[in-house]
Amino acid sequence: MNIAIDYGNSSAKLGIFDGRELVEHRVFPSPDELRHFLQNFSGECLIISSVSMDAAEVSSWANKVKTRFILNSALPLPIKNQYATPETLGVDRIAGVCGAQALFPHTPSLVIDAGTCITYDILDGDGNFLGGGISPGLRMRFQAVHTFTKRLPLVEPADKAPLIGDSTESCIQSGVGNGLVAEMGGIVAQYSSQFPDLRVILTGGDARFFENKLKEPIFAVPELVLSGLNSILIHNAR
Repeated sequence: MNIAIDYGNSSAKLGIFDGRELVEHRVFPSPDELRHFLQNFSGECLIISSVSMDAAEVSSWANKVKTRFILNSALPLPIKNQYATPETLGVDRIAGVCGAQALFPHTPSLVIDAGTCITYDILDGDGNFLGGGISPGLRMRFQAVHTFTKRLPLVEPADKAPLIGDSTESCIQSGVGNGLVAEMGGIVAQYSSQFPDLRVILTGGDARFFENKLKEPIFAVPELVLSGLNSILIHNAR
């Protein structure tokens, strides 16, 4: 069994894989919970992607696992990275496009990760990662409306934001929610015009707010980053 760990800003997601099949998925809200699990787990290989915790420290907890990898700009990838500054590229973005490559080989893919920020990452049909874009995420936009004004409240996202708000709260939900859907739809349309047969893959914590609101066919893949990490692990463990 192989383990893939995606350590984000607020929690750690862990996937256990049998080959390329995800057989178990867990979320650990605290480092102590993850440490306890890893110290008692025996497996063949492990890979860690972290944007918050020290990945080397997390790796040290899994001392019963034979082979361990840390995802960084120096680790070989199953794609060709054309990013101009690979050392600044977020490891979650790398894993996402590798997950897209595993799902749709030889097919151009746009990965939209709806997390703290919205990231757009494009992979062409030859497996070249070309780059993409970074935009403020859903909750960041609500927070900005509240923080940078004197009277507007902090509002929660609505599953079905009205087009015409009839209160301050619903107007903010309309502007933020519908505005972000329009942004995503416009960006998808631009990529589709450049890349025929484009696959659009949606992932991230806020993906559920958008998967039924975009006109283009969307593949919602909640565990895309974990699957991408596993594909990187397989590529390096040969």
